[in-house]
Amino acid sequence: MRMRAAALLLAFPLLASAQEPPQYDLVIRDGRLVDGSGAPWREGDLAIQDGKIAGIGRFEGRGVREIDAKGLVVAPGFIDVHAHAEEGLRERPAALNFVHDGVTTIVTGNCGGSAPDLAAFFDEIARGGLGLNAASLVGHNTVRRTAMGMERRPPTIEELAKMQALVDEAMRAGAVGLATGLIYTPGTWADTDEVVALARVAARHGGIYATHMRSEGDKVKEAIVEAIDVGRRAGLPVQISHFKVSHKKLWGRSDETIALVEQARAAGIDVAVDQYPYPASATSLSVMLPSWALEGGGDALKQRLADGATRERIAHEMKDNIRKRNGRKDLGYAVVARYEPDPAREGQSILDITRGQGQKSLEAQIATVLEMMEQGGAGMVYFGMSDEDVDRILAWPLSAVASDAGIPTFGNGKPHPRGYGSNARVLGHYVRERRLLSLEEAVRKMTSLPAHRFGFSDRGLLRPGLAADVVVFDPKTVADRATFAAPHAYSEGFHLVLVNGVPVIDAGRPTEARPGQVLHGPGWRPSR
Repeated sequence: MRMRAAALLLAFPLLASAQEPPQYDLVIRDGRLVDGSGAPWREGDLAIQDGKIAGIGRFEGRGVREIDAKGLVVAPGFIDVHAHAEEGLRERPAALNFVHDGVTTIVTGNCGGSAPDLAAFFDEIARGGLGLNAASLVGHNTVRRTAMGMERRPPTIEELAKMQALVDEAMRAGAVGLATGLIYTPGTWADTDEVVALARVAARHGGIYATHMRSEGDKVKEAIVEAIDVGRRAGLPVQISHFKVSHKKLWGRSDETIALVEQARAAGIDVAVDQYPYPASATSLSVMLPSWALEGGGDALKQRLADGATRERIAHEMKDNIRKRNGRKDLGYAVVARYEPDPAREGQSILDITRGQGQKSLEAQIATVLEMMEQGGAGMVYFGMSDEDVDRILAWPLSAVASDAGIPTFGNGKPHPRGYGSNARVLGHYVRERRLLSLEEAVRKMTSLPAHRFGFSDRGLLRPGLAADVVVFDPKTVADRATFAAPHAYSEGFHLVLVNGVPVIDAGRPTEARPGQVLHGPGWRPSR
């Protein structure tokens, strides 16, 4: 739809004369064009018409609106392929944390958890309007829970067939692939054969396999081998989510995990990874418990914890896992992000909380965890990685930038800052300040690399005919402002963010526009 000048915030100078009729909706003049391919930037113009890129380079055609981008970077909108935004897209569809960070497309449904009915979900969010584009994977945990509940056992033939049918239905509804979360229940109880059987269904529809692997700690290498094996046997690309080394005794050995992926690619298996640029992860408190203790859900866990012998067994296994699986002596690395029963605990580590109660032993810290689980659990931030490994993975050409974030309620809790600042952090800290990456390479990791991995053929590059998802930012000032202590802060330096040719950020401020689209996978049947 053609944009009207009166409907836009005229925050940039108008350059064109009124001597000839405009040919484009918008022309961005004299910007530093970083096209997303990794090629060196060049100065030039970008024209947009009817939500598409109409021209790039140097041309005389006028726009209804013209923007002087001298000294600013003009790049494709960023694509975040690892989000958790089912609830957020319904309740906060403007997705301000993402668009303030230059993100114009997200992929949700990661780590095994997706909307149970993707056709209905896509219809709902499309009707409500979106501030950015959204796609989704189909979650293995969601499918398994639907087919067989929270039971810790292999599926029957009939249950496996039901799971396969659910994946097939989701792919026809437009899912871009299958996602697993093999450290979460009930997915942790699935063997590799079960995952392969479902991945083959996704493969028939041209989908990808995205995995939160079975281990990112002491058994990280075995987990990578399993992920690669799924791709080989099922015949589809593999995306290893939030690639990391979280076992303290294995810090510095990301060269070995990278080598496993490179060896697989040399053998003809299509594997790549994504990463958030921080040395801390974020997930639930429940991952600290042995998975058998979580069978049957929250009520069943409370019954187990009420039994003294079972509670002691759970605590004993937790102690063993903390020391062996994570290489830790205490829980000072585990910080509460969200705890509704007592928000005062948010921002404190489990060790801090326990010390505040006059105790500091690991046994006392584990008791604190179990007490919090009895109260419904908590969202956590885990400082489990080394900067050396983060740097090495970020500099590796096969790693895309992703946030692993949802759409938070601004000011609520102490979430991981990655939900607000992942892309700006790369551009400001790793490109401008540390020069770990070139500007062009960083943009490639946020645009064409994720677009290619997930099949978004009409996005990720500045090319005529592609969707006009575009960011304009100042390379001298772009920066993340969210920190672990104060995470609710939008990124700075983004002057203009266009989604399908329409500004959602203009002069650094959000607009009320909802031009986002649902992006369907290759198996989508429009008749749905």
